[in-house]
Amino acid sequence: MPKINHVVISGAGPSGLLLGILLARQKIKVTILDADTKINGNPRAAHYAPSAVYDFYRAGIIDDVRKEGFTPRGVCWRYQDTTFIAGMGREPAEDQYAMVVLPLDRLGPLLVRHFESYEGTKILWKHKVVDVEQDDKEARAVVETPEGQKKIGGDYLVGADGATSGVRKALFGKDYPGETLEQQIVATNVYLPFDERFNYWDSNFIVHPKDWYMAAKITTDGLWRVTYGDDAGISAEELVKRQPLRYEQILPGHPKPDEYKLISMSPYKLQQRCAPSFRVGKVVLVADAAHLCNPFGGLGLTGGFADVGSLYDCFLGIHEDQLDEDILDKYSEVRIKIWKDMIDPMSRANFHRLWDPTMDKDREEFWKMCEQASDDPVWGKSVSDSIHQVRHDFTQYYKNKPVALNGAQA
Repeated sequence: MPKINHVVISGAGPSGLLLGILLARQKIKVTILDADTKINGNPRAAHYAPSAVYDFYRAGIIDDVRKEGFTPRGVCWRYQDTTFIAGMGREPAEDQYAMVVLPLDRLGPLLVRHFESYEGTKILWKHKVVDVEQDDKEARAVVETPEGQKKIGGDYLVGADGATSGVRKALFGKDYPGETLEQQIVATNVYLPFDERFNYWDSNFIVHPKDWYMAAKITTDGLWRVTYGDDAGISAEELVKRQPLRYEQILPGHPKPDEYKLISMSPYKLQQRCAPSFRVGKVVLVADAAHLCNPFGGLGLTGGFADVGSLYDCFLGIHEDQLDEDILDKYSEVRIKIWKDMIDPMSRANFHRLWDPTMDKDREEFWKMCEQASDDPVWGKSVSDSIHQVRHDFTQYYKNKPVALNGAQA
């Protein structure tokens, strides 16, 4: 007899929705709660690593994601005058788990469509989680709604509600161990043809002590994500006002506002944080609710989706009596270790490599690695495939190991 009837997820972001789809495919009832009124439309992540694509296969969404998105042509590093330093993957990968690009504001509605296509699924907007309760039988979210406070319970409650997670705060208070970095960034979406004008690759990191930035193509119709840094002490309002000046200072050709079409922008603080545990009883944390890192290299979202894949393995194992509930302690232990050993140090290195004068030796070694990856495609593929280490296959602990299906476990 199935052991899980209902999972409540706080947060209708990419991680909450992906987990909801995976569970709904196993005929588990899923209710998603979100404080907002709709999918977040701010400029956020757009690149999904092979490790994430693995779980897109398991969720049955990969064909639609590839149809709406595209496979990028390479990532490179340049100096501010556009001089090429090093790069990898100039030709798009053609393997099953090749990276795919689709901005989160476009991925979100796609995930909602898939989620709502399954029976027993529901998204409750304007439902803000302010506290949690639990006993031996269920976990409950205490939510504020336009109709007043409610309690919504299930066999498990998952906090997938982002950096300001109400679920995490209910478990551990306002303290989120870690640090806020001195720099802050501004993420912008803009129509400015870097590829045609400056021969940019699809993803470009510009190395400079002060005027570092990333420029990456994020849609097939020529929308680019430009993410740049600014001083930590500047207010969000001032950052918005300074955008035309910063574009003119840092981008090739020093473009004026009439030379590009700015679609959206959003300032962000950079943080490296990790919750003390990802599991308290029947309440579990994933993605930004559990850990944060700066966005350079995309390890925040990549790590978040890896959490989802791991937690899905655990829930499915419990549901099918393949695992005991204490596997959730191992989930917490393993995911925290991966954050500490891989995600945190790699994301810091990706960021510091852009501007930090103490990273010269690291940069030289990194450029050599890029060159070797380009000269030796087989070795280069092993480098790109190493991102799968962010995943952890919890089906290995099942009493009966499942059979792999089409390269991705059923």
